[in-house]
Amino acid sequence: MRNLVSTEWLEKNIKKVRILDGSWHMPNSNRNAQKEFFEKHIENANFLDLDKFSDQNSHLPHMLPKKDYWKGLISNLGIKNSDHIIVYDNSDIISSCRIWYNFLYFGHSPELISVLDGGLNKWIKENKKTTKQIKLFSRSSYNAEENKTMVLNKDQINANIKNKTFEIVDARSKERFQGLQPEPRKELKSGNIVGSKNIPFTELIDKKNKTFKEKDELKSIFKNLELDMNKGVAFTCGSGITACILGLANSIISGKSPIIYDGSWSEYGLKLK
Repeated sequence: MRNLVSTEWLEKNIKKVRILDGSWHMPNSNRNAQKEFFEKHIENANFLDLDKFSDQNSHLPHMLPKKDYWKGLISNLGIKNSDHIIVYDNSDIISSCRIWYNFLYFGHSPELISVLDGGLNKWIKENKKTTKQIKLFSRSSYNAEENKTMVLNKDQINANIKNKTFEIVDARSKERFQGLQPEPRKELKSGNIVGSKNIPFTELIDKKNKTFKEKDELKSIFKNLELDMNKGVAFTCGSGITACILGLANSIISGKSPIIYDGSWSEYGLKLK
């Protein structure tokens, strides 16, 4: 899998790839990702609105869309199945990893979908070129095939509490995981899934450059959890975004595709009425 590319690599190969700005911000951040894109983005990039590219009929945020809906949206961007796609973001929660996961789920080649390590923040720090100009591409005929082994639902999570067939790791902060801090969404209770373990996604990221830590460091962080590696490992979080950061880190270590509980705590933590 070609999970990550560096800013140096992208600068050299910028004419050979398709670039997507997948920035998404928490509702309480008072930031508008699309507006920021219009003001400044990497040359030839198009904006992918994570909210619009998710299931529009679900009451839960960021759920995987239906296959035909995804195909239509990606075709509208002019992306082909043969394109090497680079996703970046300018988000505190590294939303590009969720888009990386979505492309993998819908069958894009693991060698042709990558996250820009360090995102727009690192790109700008290095004085690399940005623009306001938006390049338009002719519509394509993108094809998608779902890999349903990469997603879990609530019934599977509940069954696993009893039969313990896989490990589940939560990407939220320790305070939220332990129920010491209220959830950002008022309709959610505090706490975690029974039997789950916790790696706050921020522990995987270098604070200075917002890049992923080196492979050996990532291995060490996962090893400290004492996961049973004979079992599968699935990831969860608040609404299915930062779980994909853990999924990408695990892919760097293992070469395996990520398995995500799509509903995450937005579904599991709903207060009973």
